[in-house]
Amino acid sequence: MSTSPDPRPATSQPQPQPSRRSLLRGAAAVGGAAIVLAPLQFSPATAAGDTRTRTITGHLDPGAADWVYVPVDVPTGVNRIDVSYSYSKPTEPAGTATNSCDIGVFDQRGTDLGTRGFRGWSGGARTSFSIAADQATPGYLPGPVESGRWHVALGPYQVCPEGMDYTVTVTLAFGPTPAAFVPAYPPQAVAGRGAGWYRGDCHLHTVYSDGKRQPSEVASGARAAGLDFIVSTEHNTSSAHGVWGPLAGDDLLVVTGEEITTRNGHVLALGLTPGHWVDWRFRSRDDDFGGIADLVRGDGGIVVPAHPHCAYVGCRWKFGYADADALEVWNGPWTLDDEMAVETWDAMLVDAGRTGGRWLPAMGNSDAHSDPQVIGLPQTVVHAQALSRDALVAGLRAGRSWLAESRSVSLAVSAAGGGRSAGIGERLAAGAATPVTVTATVAGVPNGVVRFITDEGQLKQVQLDASGAGTATLGTTPQQATYVRVEVRHPLADGSAGNGNAVSPTLQLGPMAALANPVWLDF
Repeated sequence: MSTSPDPRPATSQPQPQPSRRSLLRGAAAVGGAAIVLAPLQFSPATAAGDTRTRTITGHLDPGAADWVYVPVDVPTGVNRIDVSYSYSKPTEPAGTATNSCDIGVFDQRGTDLGTRGFRGWSGGARTSFSIAADQATPGYLPGPVESGRWHVALGPYQVCPEGMDYTVTVTLAFGPTPAAFVPAYPPQAVAGRGAGWYRGDCHLHTVYSDGKRQPSEVASGARAAGLDFIVSTEHNTSSAHGVWGPLAGDDLLVVTGEEITTRNGHVLALGLTPGHWVDWRFRSRDDDFGGIADLVRGDGGIVVPAHPHCAYVGCRWKFGYADADALEVWNGPWTLDDEMAVETWDAMLVDAGRTGGRWLPAMGNSDAHSDPQVIGLPQTVVHAQALSRDALVAGLRAGRSWLAESRSVSLAVSAAGGGRSAGIGERLAAGAATPVTVTATVAGVPNGVVRFITDEGQLKQVQLDASGAGTATLGTTPQQATYVRVEVRHPLADGSAGNGNAVSPTLQLGPMAALANPVWLDF
């Protein structure tokens, strides 16, 4: 541990109240395995404008705790806190974890799981941050720097075999407290927009977490993509919520949310009350996700596991799906992990049909962070009673939605039989042997392949012509098909349709262009 230049020696926003499960098994404990170091202490100021700086160094071995808390005893009269950090980054062979360390901070209200003391998180996107009453580094919450014990939080989520050396420097500035920052939250409804199909991207990042775009650039990109709504989902922070207000409008609803980024997977909290932050400091073994999901739903939102088969460390979903409301099966440009996610989701549909239990709707989002990642690739098209947070959340939860790679793609699916009809996410009740015709109408996918899939598997595929528009049908009965869902794929590289029922060393399917949630057939 080293210190400078302070002469004294160092020694080694309102949130909803907890509801169910005693806020994650009792919030008296710091979330996850943690190390709490000796506090950094500072001498008082002698005049306004004074600063005091302390530096601490340390080493972490592989298998270190998830969180390292550096207590900072803040005296009275401080109007700004500045923090910087660094850590060793030795080169490792491919496939071996390299050092990666996140950072954030909690104020004098504490570090308990679900605390009101959260003041910001930047993950590994920044090496420094500042907080004052009138402004803060993106990712952090402006507000007074009140006296008491603050905690700088390090999150060493990857530690290489040689271990990790780290340095943290804290500077306190003294002086009058400036006027408080006033957040400009976006309205959560657009007046005059009634029932209809609305296109949105529910997974986006800006400079307020690890993205490179400004919120204004994301808003412009969403409008250019023809979206009706977006959801702000920064990693582990609500700090962006208060800047979206001027960027929303009658042509674009901005819903507030968060990407809860844990050691065992990422999950989207969609439709949070503006300013609501959700804690992420838990693993699957802690059995806390159910309580988190309860809190999100209690605030009017839904929880959606994101990119469940992403190969990055900490990204694969390990919490199960019992507490989820939907599943992100398509994340950004179509890749093999999306293919795996769709297969996982389809197996869950079969299980829901067997048990008669709840089923999880599919979602698709861009997860765009920076150029050249495309906002709205893919997008979720949801039928909602209004263009509002509550109506969109209800539509997504009900599965009245389908996924598209862009606004140029359209898809309609309906089932008719026994004098009744049903659409995407709905149920058609008919006699067991009643003939049912499922119709898919597509546009915008030249030479696309329409696939009809049931709990048995793919029963039919039809290739469109070069116009990309057409209608295809499947005849079935409720006793043959528990559900019918439709995919629209691009052709293979050679222009052929491929074969969705082929067993081959390579996948005989082109990339996804559109995917609909199922129509259920009941008898």
